Amino acid sequence: MYDRAVLHMDLDSFFVSVECLKNSSLTGKPLLIGGTSNRGVVASCSYEARRFGVHSAMPMKMALRICPQAIVLRGDMDSYSKYSQLVTDVIAEDAPVYEKASIDEFYLDLTGMDKHFGCFKWSSELRQKVIKESGLPISFGLSINKTVSKVGTGEAKPNGTKYIPNGTEKGFLAPLPVGKIPGVGDQTHKKLNFMGVRTIDTLSQIPIRLLEREFGKPGRTLWERANAIDPTPIVPYHEQKSMSKERTFMEDTLDVTMIRHLLLDMVDKLSFELRNSGKLTSTVTVKIRYADFNTYTKQKNIAYTANDRILGQHVVDIFEKLYERRQLIRLIGVKYSGLVQGNYQINLFDDTIQHIQLMQQMDRIRRRFGIDAIMRASGLVKPKVLRDQPHLPPDGG
Repeated sequence: MYDRAVLHMDLDSFFVSVECLKNSSLTGKPLLIGGTSNRGVVASCSYEARRFGVHSAMPMKMALRICPQAIVLRGDMDSYSKYSQLVTDVIAEDAPVYEKASIDEFYLDLTGMDKHFGCFKWSSELRQKVIKESGLPISFGLSINKTVSKVGTGEAKPNGTKYIPNGTEKGFLAPLPVGKIPGVGDQTHKKLNFMGVRTIDTLSQIPIRLLEREFGKPGRTLWERANAIDPTPIVPYHEQKSMSKERTFMEDTLDVTMIRHLLLDMVDKLSFELRNSGKLTSTVTVKIRYADFNTYTKQKNIAYTANDRILGQHVVDIFEKLYERRQLIRLIGVKYSGLVQGNYQINLFDDTIQHIQLMQQMDRIRRRFGIDAIMRASGLVKPKVLRDQPHLPPDGG
């Protein structure tokens, strides 16, 4: 029986690093990636900008106020996806088992390799290979589980390594602030500080029942992570290729207004599923089946996104171009394909903080109460005119 060995690898300021690789004159300068308007949002920032207090998800207007000399770039998701795939290919070539947690973050299960190679030596060699073949800086943390390894990577940045030997996990975590624990968001962090809990050591000593009373079921997870307990397995990486929804009308229809509303509702729900699975789409397809059962599809390649507003505009535009026969419609469908890993916030280069916050609140409500718990008025459709189709398989439709 081997002790677990989990490696966490994270590309440093990924978007910024790619931009600096493409244009070396940006290296060492305060750089902001995100919405280029004053209402936009910072998607990523260089370490030089962070020294001024800038961080991701900050309104661009505020970031420029505290760091007026910063250079602002809109960002290029095509380039980021290309480099993400390059790094994924390098890791996949050598790693026994790996999980791609996001566009720039990986977990590897190295359990049992110490007997033959030495996990830290192997990890260091893989890191150097990634740097050599991609030109991008990457940090890693190596320990017995995902939580400790991820925290270790954070302590190793920028462009460094951290090994936490078996048996030293609690001592490593103890002096760190509670905000370092993966999954501790702003609200949980504020509540813990209000309780006087500022270090992981303090959190680890609080009774589980008290944490469950204050935070519900996540309270136990907080205690476990503070005590370096995390049995979460490495989930082998398999790329989902598409996701789709279809609706068949109980009566064939010419009601184009109703169809537009239904398309927007489908976009809304598909986009939530996209964000909830940590993915972005680059291809949108609309499907129409007429009363005579003739079926037509039309697709459009777009910049990677999971933004329901942008996707809704594309879907309605595709429908208007596809619906040429002006015949009774029996079925419509929407499909997203060309999926890549990526957090939806990082792609909202032209969006406002208000729209991001609205999507975040709607997503929270759906996760808690179900996907139909909330919807936009633009997606309201009379329920009696529709019958749901079962979900298609990932590659279907």
